[in-house]
Amino acid sequence: MEIFKSAFLMATLALIFVFFGAMIGGTQGVFIALLIALATNFFSYFFSDTLVLKHYNAVRVDESNAKGLLDIVKSLCERSNTPLPAVYIIPDKTPNAFATGRNPKNSAVAVTEGLLDLLTPDEIEGVIAHELSHVRHYDILTGSIVAVFAGAIAMIANFAKFSAISSQNRKNTALILIASIIMPVVALIIQMAISREREYKADKGAAMMTKKPHHLASALAKLQNYSQNLQNANAQTAHLFIISPFSGVKDTLSSLFRTHPSTNERIKRLNEMNF
Repeated sequence: MEIFKSAFLMATLALIFVFFGAMIGGTQGVFIALLIALATNFFSYFFSDTLVLKHYNAVRVDESNAKGLLDIVKSLCERSNTPLPAVYIIPDKTPNAFATGRNPKNSAVAVTEGLLDLLTPDEIEGVIAHELSHVRHYDILTGSIVAVFAGAIAMIANFAKFSAISSQNRKNTALILIASIIMPVVALIIQMAISREREYKADKGAAMMTKKPHHLASALAKLQNYSQNLQNANAQTAHLFIISPFSGVKDTLSSLFRTHPSTNERIKRLNEMNF
């Protein structure tokens, strides 16, 4: 079900882009905005893994200094027929983890020192399985495509504001200004909704990989209590983590702009799975 929801939301985002772009800038405006968004996200798609790992001071490890962690990753990759990713440890006491990379052959999994200290081996396995599920489902590619459309919509909105200022038609000016404010917000809400659906899908993929969904559920419960203190955390990379570093806000409006679904809901769904 999650994959159909994501496809529907992506199609909706694309339609908003085409409609909004044509209304504001015509065919030429649509292509210009799309080309700019493609160019900016092309760099992100191919180099974001290097940048995010460097941002969090991640250190690549091997069997000589992290054999237990490597054994867990190798076992899961063999069971799921997934290429072995590069494995990193982040020198941070806040427990968290993320996966990055544009495809299974060019991927990396990173965990913090705090996660290794807090979780049991079974719980660590559940977390790694979640991250490998992201890799297997090409979630970085999905996120990049969504970012292209959302970014293009934001650019068109900026063009529209300048156009409205110079327009002599007050009626058109008002419509353009309203559209330029509403459309980017709608695009952002859809982008965040897609991100939340991918988290549910990765949870399910992890449960199917390990056949022990309660291990991931237990890990999520522990991680939720510590997730808000990650050093260097920023909004641009928050969606990568298994638990958002900004998960403390609980009001309904803010939940629309969250990259992650409710941890309690994720735990509930995992505990309802039987294998």
